[in-house]
Amino acid sequence: MFKKLFQLFSNFLSKRNLFLVKSLSYKSSPQLLPVNLDYVRYSTLSLCYNEIVKRQLEGNIAEVGVYRGDFAKRLNVLFPDKELYLFDTFEGFSSEDSRFEQNNNYSNATQDFSNTSIELVKSKMKYPENCIFKKGKFPDTAKDLEDQFCFVSLDADLFLPIYEGLKYFYPRLVKNGYIFIHDFNNDHYAGAREAVVQFCQEQGIWFTPIPDIGGTAVITK
Repeated sequence: MFKKLFQLFSNFLSKRNLFLVKSLSYKSSPQLLPVNLDYVRYSTLSLCYNEIVKRQLEGNIAEVGVYRGDFAKRLNVLFPDKELYLFDTFEGFSSEDSRFEQNNNYSNATQDFSNTSIELVKSKMKYPENCIFKKGKFPDTAKDLEDQFCFVSLDADLFLPIYEGLKYFYPRLVKNGYIFIHDFNNDHYAGAREAVVQFCQEQGIWFTPIPDIGGTAVITK
């Protein structure tokens, strides 16, 4: 009886592009923060975290495109023993990146992501002492940085910062490390997909898409 009701409810939700999924409850993936709506993205992050721990990977972590720090907060909690580099203008899209996006018909790049600040993001962090804020246009803000990375999140939406992020971080990614590129399959940000495809073709590597809300692609080394 319960199974039939569950199936009926699942069918009802699926017609509205909402889905019920069974969690990997048999895995010891840390659920240190609420999953909220994006179960696939956050659970994939937890599984990648498990692999990083099992392999005892060296290197720190980073995010390009921090906005208000909700994903960065999870990284900070998962990796309390690693430094977290946070790259963002903290003022929204740069005019150069937006013009490039518009000139190539990738997106209108008019979304306003300026309602954030370093202080706001820092206030969300459990281990703020581990956070290194890099305010400004990427990759200019990485010029003085010498480090390796086991996990990187690229969530800058537009072609140029994502492509530059891949160019910068992939050579600095330790073996078996991960790069998450958000919005890869988001039609509203076509430049994100183009940046990943172009970079991967140039490097002779490829990616794995996952069906999270933003359509993330995952690159490993």
